[in-house]
Amino acid sequence: MIDESVRLDIDELAAIERGSTGPGEHRAAARIVEMLGVRGVRAHVEHEPAVGDYWRATGIATALAALAGLRERPRLATAVVAGAAAALIADDVDGGRHILRGVLPRRSAANVVAWTGDPAGERTVVLVAHHDSARTGLLFHPGLIPAVSRIAPRAYERQRTSTQTGRLMVAGPALVAVGALLGRRSLRRAGVLWSAVTAALMLDVERSAVVPGANDNLSAVAVLLALAGELADDPPPGVRVLLVSTGSEESFMEGMRGFVARHRGALDPATTNVVAIECVGSPHLAIVEGEGMLRIREYDRELRDGLQAAADRRGIPVWRGLRLGAGATDALPALLAGYPAACLAAVTDLKTPSNYHWPSDVPENLDWGTIDQAAQVLRGLIRDR
Repeated sequence: MIDESVRLDIDELAAIERGSTGPGEHRAAARIVEMLGVRGVRAHVEHEPAVGDYWRATGIATALAALAGLRERPRLATAVVAGAAAALIADDVDGGRHILRGVLPRRSAANVVAWTGDPAGERTVVLVAHHDSARTGLLFHPGLIPAVSRIAPRAYERQRTSTQTGRLMVAGPALVAVGALLGRRSLRRAGVLWSAVTAALMLDVERSAVVPGANDNLSAVAVLLALAGELADDPPPGVRVLLVSTGSEESFMEGMRGFVARHRGALDPATTNVVAIECVGSPHLAIVEGEGMLRIREYDRELRDGLQAAADRRGIPVWRGLRLGAGATDALPALLAGYPAACLAAVTDLKTPSNYHWPSDVPENLDWGTIDQAAQVLRGLIRDR
């Protein structure tokens, strides 16, 4: 079971404002190193370059598309500007090169990295949480999903992939480009409106406060802390375990992108599994099948089955069949780098994380029973093979 010391540590971390790349993210990373040390696991902080947000790149691109679409001529120039904006957004949300971020100011993400388990083990399991926290905004109002489920209950019940928000971000500039090329004023104007609304929503996020982030994603940090002492005292034979808590995950996984680039040479994809732990303080534990804000990429089937088997052996029910389109996790950079990757998460009855990106995401609202179940499943993944 999750002991009281873990709960107290999460209370302490939640009280720190942990915006991506901000001083609170770095302070939290330093404290997690100390918390792991108390449990017998040596950890350190690695710094990776990061912009620290997602809204600026998307906001700039959609605003440019909207401004370009206000002019009827020259049509080709309008189409080129809007098309480039759509391409840059697609690159940003789909795990691409983050081209537009290359011209934005950079700070640093603070990743916590700790080796434990059997140092001579031939197999490596990387468990990934993140300790930065998101900004809120109208996009994340908790009344939106319940309203949709009431308006279209049957359609919502059938839905297994959450709304792919990357497609919505790309849609405005794409409509401007197509409307300009075809000379369709109605399409171009619709694209201008869509782009302007998207830019306004991104500005709203930038102006909004950083939430406490207890479920997203200190619940996963709690799992790392709960497993750390056991792994130090009783290392699983033949298995190296890497406990990672990334910074700047909320800015499209910039911390994890840096981690993968730094450790790619030392971690062989043939013997390394990566499991992202996400929002496990929600009521129903879930093995997510795949993710993608623009296009869905399936997680490694064998690893998903391994998580399922570990849950079955412990009598822990898990939801299956869900795919993540409304956001992205630290599993994606690992997957794109060729690692077998998966995501262990948890959801509410409405198939969404509890208190997602909202001020109510506080420790008092965590489901500690689900957090304990997540720790048990991951313990099984490490030890049962």
